Amino acid sequence: MTASFTPDELRNAFALLSSPGLIRLITEIDDNGPIPPRRLAGTLPDLSAHHLRRTAHVARVHGLVGAAPGVGLALTDAGSELADFYDATARWARRHAYPTRVCDFTTRLQHSLSLLAPALLASRADGSQGPASEDMPCAEAATDLDHPHALLDQWLNANPQVTVLLEPEPVA
Repeated sequence: MTASFTPDELRNAFALLSSPGLIRLITEIDDNGPIPPRRLAGTLPDLSAHHLRRTAHVARVHGLVGAAPGVGLALTDAGSELADFYDATARWARRHAYPTRVCDFTTRLQHSLSLLAPALLASRADGSQGPASEDMPCAEAATDLDHPHALLDQWLNANPQVTVLLEPEPVA
């Protein structure tokens, strides 16, 4: 249970976790290994240089990625566990065709996180568990989402640093 987090802290965490750049960065490294130095733009060419710098900065500050000497940008333990949560949530979304049958990975995660956010906020307020069933594609989906919900709850408790909203990166 996330009783130690305020609603604003949980909103900050969900804003971070549903960021398209962060989703792409974490899953790219998880799927293909560390990103070599100076290859971030070539690895994620559809993201602007500013967006890439900001995403990498935020991921570093929150302890999700780190620079591995001679290897490049790699996942930390927290980043690897976040990738596991992303994978479990995406599997749930594909299995239940959520939000639609044909959908990209990032959109599936963002919509799934939008189901989990109110559930975690509610569990903090009244001790309830799981997302509201009226938001689910079917009753089975609500039950199946318990696993990603538990993973997220556990991950947030182990990584409270993601609840802190960062100030904009200083311009160099």
